[in-house]
Amino acid sequence: MPVKKAKDFRGMPAKELAAHIRSLREELFQLRLQHATGQLENNQRMRIVRKELACALTVQGEGSNPEAK
Repeated sequence: MPVKKAKDFRGMPAKELAAHIRSLREELFQLRLQHATGQLENNQRMRIVRKELACALTVQGEGSNPEAK
């Protein structure tokens, strides 16, 4: 799965972006559980999900600030 960039998130509608953020948070939670129990096979996936979540949250924050435009 390729890493999404900020430009990919900027084109999303607000509801779709919020749903994507929710799914990333759920995936990160599952990865943390797997890591804690020693079942995680791909450690790099945690890093990718964290970066993608941070990028999505940044874009979401940009959209909610009317002075930023």
